[in-house]
Amino acid sequence: METTRRDGAGLTRELVRRALAVRHEDLPGTVRQVARDCLVDWLGCTHAGEQEPACRIVRASVLEEGGAAQATLIGSPLKVGVSQAALVNGTASHALDYDDVNLVLPGHVSVAVIPALLALAEYRQASLSEFVAAFVAGYETACRIGALVEPAHYANGFHATATLGSLGAAVACAHLLKLSESEACHAVGVAATQAAGLKAMFGSMAKPLHAGMAAQTGVRSALWAQKGFTSRPDALECAQGFVLAHGQDMHAHHALAEPAGGHHLLNNIFKFHAACFSTHATIEALRELRREHAPSPDQVQRIQVTAGTPCAICNIPSPTTGLEAKFSLRAASAFALLDMDTSRLDTWDRVTEDAVQATLERVRVELVPGMGLSESVVALHLADGRSFERAASVGSPMADKAEQSRRVDRKFLALVSPRIGYDRSLRILDRLTAMVDDASSSASLTDLFLDCRA
Repeated sequence: METTRRDGAGLTRELVRRALAVRHEDLPGTVRQVARDCLVDWLGCTHAGEQEPACRIVRASVLEEGGAAQATLIGSPLKVGVSQAALVNGTASHALDYDDVNLVLPGHVSVAVIPALLALAEYRQASLSEFVAAFVAGYETACRIGALVEPAHYANGFHATATLGSLGAAVACAHLLKLSESEACHAVGVAATQAAGLKAMFGSMAKPLHAGMAAQTGVRSALWAQKGFTSRPDALECAQGFVLAHGQDMHAHHALAEPAGGHHLLNNIFKFHAACFSTHATIEALRELRREHAPSPDQVQRIQVTAGTPCAICNIPSPTTGLEAKFSLRAASAFALLDMDTSRLDTWDRVTEDAVQATLERVRVELVPGMGLSESVVALHLADGRSFERAASVGSPMADKAEQSRRVDRKFLALVSPRIGYDRSLRILDRLTAMVDDASSSASLTDLFLDCRA
């Protein structure tokens, strides 16, 4: 085995070697459980997001292009080419910004990896147990590369979901295709030279497109590598390669270190507010203040939100659409103070209502260095002179994984059952649980997709 130095020499090959060694039967039960939850959460978000404008446009374009009927579009009986399905389903899964996150990147791994892997698994008739092993391999690789390149990569304006997600998707697909170590390194290189996505696009249709692009790039890169397409096998660490072209941080020792609990997947955070993750700490702080002190909105003279400078991504000051509201600390604060259910998709479209706008105008946001994406301090200043303050942090996953699964399942049912019915939605959950738990399962994904049709 090639030794990887602290300067990153041999890093691409070492990360690929570790990923290709992942086996379903060796995964701890908690890792398989979280993988199952990621798939459930992804399916729910995708099913609910496939009618969003961004997805409708991308899907219409794909259907106009035409192609082989290889992989299913979620929520539809339609099949398109594998890379086309990855693009459409990936865009749909991130359209609501309700999908899970991992702060090592920081970004959304599942929406980049799962649509690529599912399309390929369906086409190649792979079992769900094969899917789970490949998903863990790709997820862990994306997080390890996140540890390698952050914080410079994200600070320079790159959306890690798009860039690092494409690399994780390529490795996941390489695992499913059983590529050789050399072929998988080439797949990483092909994905690395295509990886793109700007944080400046947050609050627009281009942000969910990033997930679709990453998924499409990943599956194409692996399929091309299987056919003999070559690239640099050291694309991550080489001079003018992925790492140094996207920033100046190359923390090889962080990339190779074992994460807490043995898997980065165990630090996956599921979202239960339908908006940018960086608004969640503010929402939680305001909910606590409302529970403890029960101020009426009319009593509140000013809401002061203090968050970290990275939260500039969700600081649209005057949102006029639901999509913009999802990236507005002021809008999130208004919804929380007014006791509006931020887990509901339609709440965010109510941003132009008079009560929301009146409350939003009383919110002041200060972004300071030293605080992260998952932290917030909120102070309520009342007209009678009283003030209340609460700090919140949402940067840790739920410790109780069984309760986490229950919450993810409830979220799935809330997103999907209005479209396909409660019984069919519950049947999907039961099938996924059984298939993921069975290490020897050879069950096909076909029935799962048939059940998902709206």
